[in-house]
Amino acid sequence: MARSEAETPLPGGDVTDGIVRVGDTVRRPLGPHSPLVHGVLQHLERQGFDGAPRYLGLDEQGREILTYIEGEVAGRPHPAWLADEQRLVSLGKLVRHLDDAMAGFAPSSAMLEAVAAPEIPGMPPAPDAEPEFVGHLDITPENVVFREGKAVALIDFDLAKPATRVDEVFNLCMWWAPFAPDGDRTRPLRGVDSAARTRLIADAYGLSPADRVRLVPTAIRRTERSWYLMKYRAEHDGGGWLRMWQDGAGERIRRRLTWLESEGGRLTEALTTADPGAAAGPLRGATSCDVGQSAGS
Repeated sequence: MARSEAETPLPGGDVTDGIVRVGDTVRRPLGPHSPLVHGVLQHLERQGFDGAPRYLGLDEQGREILTYIEGEVAGRPHPAWLADEQRLVSLGKLVRHLDDAMAGFAPSSAMLEAVAAPEIPGMPPAPDAEPEFVGHLDITPENVVFREGKAVALIDFDLAKPATRVDEVFNLCMWWAPFAPDGDRTRPLRGVDSAARTRLIADAYGLSPADRVRLVPTAIRRTERSWYLMKYRAEHDGGGWLRMWQDGAGERIRRRLTWLESEGGRLTEALTTADPGAAAGPLRGATSCDVGQSAGS
């Protein structure tokens, strides 16, 4: 391999291994989700949305080739700037632009079947709402690219699937508000006001009044389903899913559920009041978890 084509390993998040940078491209292994991801990225390119990688085809090893997006990405341990509210607002706006750009994308039935959640005994049904688009649904700190303190791109679309705006905003809030008890947060988000940050996200995204009312119930149901899905993927897919489960992801999901049931009223009040400052006072013990994925919930 020529020196100009040297491979530099990149962090793969919790699930995907074998991601490398080659020049100004990224090479990633394929999976069942790949046809949908490629369709999503090609649609976004046609729409002129520049906040996502471009799909360039496959390399000689059968890996997908994506453009490398320059910028600042939160590694682990997470940096202090994760708590910056201006970055949070810019991220909410970016995710809204992404979801608007996804309107009109019609994935094939085969694409959808490949990412459909399995039927698991005892798992509660999904929220009763028709999907509005294919959402990103994995808006972790590691999957957002910033430049000069502003969110400019989302990467790693491996968990993309049909979603509602409430689903997408819940995923954003789960990681960035964040939705979890204090002990499960990443360090920079310990002590932040999750209710106020949830309101900032909803305002930046432009979440409708009706969807604001639905956010907490949806978060609770998606979290209930997430426990079953994480356990299933750990048992059937192994790899990163198994590592997360063994690292306590199931317990963190249960603690997030308890937190949502306890603090949901305050979150909804902050989301729906005309004067958010009156409702979004200090919410001690509210925030994020390092692991507690939606697992395709």
